[in-house]
Amino acid sequence: MDLHVIGPLASPAERAAVDGILGPPESGWRGGARDPRTDGHVARGGHDARSRRDLLIPVLHAVQSRIGWISQPALNYISRRLTVPPAEAYGVATFYALFATKARPPVVAHICDDLACRLAGSEELCGDLERTMGPEGSTGPDGERTWFRSPCLGLCERAPAAMITRAGVDGRTTVAAPVDAAGVAIRLGAAGPVGWTDYLDFPIPQEGHPGLRLLARVGVTDPTSLDDYRAHGGFRALERARAIGPQRLIDEVTAANLVGRGGAAFPTGRKWAAVAAQPAQPHYLVCNADESEPGTFKDRVLMEGDPFAVVEALAIEGFAVGAEKAYLYIRGEYPLAESRILHAITASRDAGLLGDLDIELRRGAGAYICGEETALFESIEGKRGEPRNKPPFPVEVGLFGKPTAVNNIETLVNVLQIVGDAGGAAAFKAIGTDGSTGPKLFCVSGSVVRPGVYEVEFGVTLGELLALAGGVAGGRALKAVLLGGAAGVFVGPEALDTPLTFEATRAIGATLGSGVVMIFDETADMVGALTRIARFFRDESCGQCVPCRVGTVRQEELLARLASGAAAAHGKRDDELALLREIGQAMRDASICGLGQTASSAIESAVRRPELVAL
Repeated sequence: MDLHVIGPLASPAERAAVDGILGPPESGWRGGARDPRTDGHVARGGHDARSRRDLLIPVLHAVQSRIGWISQPALNYISRRLTVPPAEAYGVATFYALFATKARPPVVAHICDDLACRLAGSEELCGDLERTMGPEGSTGPDGERTWFRSPCLGLCERAPAAMITRAGVDGRTTVAAPVDAAGVAIRLGAAGPVGWTDYLDFPIPQEGHPGLRLLARVGVTDPTSLDDYRAHGGFRALERARAIGPQRLIDEVTAANLVGRGGAAFPTGRKWAAVAAQPAQPHYLVCNADESEPGTFKDRVLMEGDPFAVVEALAIEGFAVGAEKAYLYIRGEYPLAESRILHAITASRDAGLLGDLDIELRRGAGAYICGEETALFESIEGKRGEPRNKPPFPVEVGLFGKPTAVNNIETLVNVLQIVGDAGGAAAFKAIGTDGSTGPKLFCVSGSVVRPGVYEVEFGVTLGELLALAGGVAGGRALKAVLLGGAAGVFVGPEALDTPLTFEATRAIGATLGSGVVMIFDETADMVGALTRIARFFRDESCGQCVPCRVGTVRQEELLARLASGAAAAHGKRDDELALLREIGQAMRDASICGLGQTASSAIESAVRRPELVAL
């Protein structure tokens, strides 16, 4: 494609950022100086450039990190280098929340105002920032720093949280929690933080507990040491997997009844078997580490505290399904986890432990929808994260059109328990219940004494988990529990005796989802929580299908009218509530992916209970 772009040229810094990912341009057809002797009559290199379309998002990250925003000249240069139409590149850049296409200061504070942080005072924090730094997005007198509100940063156990991005040659991202306005101002200063994280050591509440399986090494071993990992049993599961062979390995995972821990609960062994049986080659692995569900942070804890376990589990999966290429897609708000996973991949590869498997890390750019597996494929391929229609399913036509196995972090780490334990599938099935086998991680946050990730066996009741976390903070009464995150369901105190299993929560009309257990006490602003959930889904809808694109907007508008009292004042409250239910039903019936299908779940579950929320 011979692209002719108009306007100013990219700056040397912008070109350097792009070339740092793609290498120097090889011809005038690919962004370099045009040489009439070689480029004047024959186009060359176009197919090779198009084959690197999947590098579009890494290149956008590079420019964003170097400059602080992505200008039109930079997009034009990227388009020439990758032979992507400028309009298409612009569509990708504007899809992701962490990319800015309008000029802004190089230092930015992203302040989480999502559910857990709201309960910890983030609204007061944002109010303080408005008074001291100016309104959201204002640059201040020096024009060097600003702040914005942000959806969940995955630091719910430390709320309220902030993420500081600092553009430059050595651009970096730092997360900090808990923070106040003074702390944000200090971190936005000239020196700023120097590491990936800027908070005190915060061990998991169960650290060192003898009964732990998935969390056994977190806080005990050095997450940067391969030798320490191996000294604590690391890579023994991979050795056994190679000894028993791919088919027996898949049979064992199938017999263990392990299901996905990301929310869909699809049988892992069946997925692996389907990919392994596909004649089309190559087979791909994708590890979904883009946990963006508000209230979810278990995968972050595993990646930060036990990164080699993730790498070992990927190697086992690759051996099982016959894949030689794996992509680990991590959310862009996890800089420490990203650093540790990269180190674990490099160290394992250098030690010759991965065999023929090549693991590549890809960083997300702030899009909740990319937690949906096919939207994640689109993102890896350098496109807008819009879900695909199914069928065909990913096990047949997945990443780059090839058979693909997708699992999240917690699911993969469970595989180590099945393959590495001498008891194998039988021992794993002995944990939990017949319908929900194995250990489970829950992300407990909100108004609770000891927030954090907790590992329990399936079948523990909600009340027992709450007691394990120290109960409701301040001795206050429990008002509600949000199970499964923003896409989940609110339950009341009567659900405390409910066993935390797939079958038991389904029986009460709830869901385990991604393992979120968020506690709301008697002082919680439930109306504010519901309006934040509605705004979250409006912002995160990819806009591809009408039921979700329009429905999430109308849902937010309806909640605003109900919350303001305008509907009741005009005698239309019942009509508005009926319309809210109709919109929810339309989204469930007609949206093409889980985002639209669950966008009203939490809101409707609360509105049905007047004792939880008065609208």
